[in-house]
Amino acid sequence: MKGLTALAACCTLSLFSSALLADDASCKTVRLGAVGWTDVVATSAVATTLLQGLGYETKQTQASQQIIFAGIQKGQVDAFLGYWKPIMDDNIKPFLEAGAVKVADTPSLNDAIAVLAVPSYSADKGLKTLADISRFKDELGGKIYGIEAGSGANTAIQKMIDSNQFGLGGFKLIESSEAGMLAAVGRAVRSEKPVVFFGWKPHPMNLSMPITYLTGTEDVFGPNDGAATVSTVTSPDYATRCPNANRLLTNLRFTSAQEAELMQPIMDRAEPATAARDWLKANPQMVKDWLVGVTTFDGQPATPAVVAALAN
Repeated sequence: MKGLTALAACCTLSLFSSALLADDASCKTVRLGAVGWTDVVATSAVATTLLQGLGYETKQTQASQQIIFAGIQKGQVDAFLGYWKPIMDDNIKPFLEAGAVKVADTPSLNDAIAVLAVPSYSADKGLKTLADISRFKDELGGKIYGIEAGSGANTAIQKMIDSNQFGLGGFKLIESSEAGMLAAVGRAVRSEKPVVFFGWKPHPMNLSMPITYLTGTEDVFGPNDGAATVSTVTSPDYATRCPNANRLLTNLRFTSAQEAELMQPIMDRAEPATAARDWLKANPQMVKDWLVGVTTFDGQPATPAVVAALAN
């Protein structure tokens, strides 16, 4: 009898909690911002797949970091799953100071890296720190490969060049998409030529190429030589307006190894939605963990609904 009483109390508490998390009709469409980095594309696809399984609709806008933060400020975007700290700190700072965005209390990824890198054969020849780059200027063609224009990474690289930090004054920053940068790096690697580029983990590049991350970077890319976290950013009132959707988005936690596994099919030209669905089906315990405290949009149990959606 005591067991039944306890179970009844537990169910009552669960129903009460679900009621507290119920989302208003205005929350049914979740608007996600995404930069063109494969890790953000992948995690946004996971969030989209789960939200749709819960009965939400989703809209995704791909743009630069600044445009996404401005979109959150203007009420045009609800959430962004790709705030890399510290590399995006300068871009998000004015929005944080204005109270226009909110960073989740706990990062979704704790073991990230974002810093300049070289193929390991270049490190073996002595190119191991930022201070070493200038000694290899001729072999490097005076080029450092970055990512998309306006990114925090490119801003940091350009500042080094403009101030002649580490003797980089004569170098040129090559701005490109992630895919374009990796194509250039791949060509260099196939010929075993030296190349300096912006690298990060999680990313399949860490599996497909022998990479060494440069050290001596604290004054440029933050402490611990590029150590980074990734967090979810929402509008300041999103947790109050849409507590259930917000709970799911802030429940998402990954390791670098998991994200690299999720990203690989996308790098191999799979549709992000297909890669996300396949990964979620192969990792049912992760799905259950992320759905703790979450219901469907209409207040029903979350796990059965998502499992059924993944099976279709």
